[in-house]
Amino acid sequence: MKQCVKTTIDAQDIKALQDTIYVIGGKWKLPIIYSICNGNKRFSDIEKSIPTITKRMLSLNLKELEANKLITRKVDIDFPSIIEYEFTEYAKEYGALITDMIEWGKKHKRIVINKG
Repeated sequence: MKQCVKTTIDAQDIKALQDTIYVIGGKWKLPIIYSICNGNKRFSDIEKSIPTITKRMLSLNLKELEANKLITRKVDIDFPSIIEYEFTEYAKEYGALITDMIEWGKKHKRIVINKG
């Protein structure tokens, strides 16, 4: 297991951590990434897979994820109303990170609920 203990605090590491939180932070980005990762490619499928997300928030977050090169938006030339979202190669490395975060979140909830 990786340790997060270093002998010195590196300003570049702190900046990189802040950049990461900025890109994937917020209530909706990770659930959207997870939804796409699980095969939901169209707006309506992504929306259905995430309880309580609004169309506006989904649209806004998809645009931000696209701007940060984590997803691509593909429009079908023959049927312009068909739009699909896919991971970029760059974003595929998030798969393991998201799975680890889900497992950590489940463990954390058990610890908090059981008080230890």
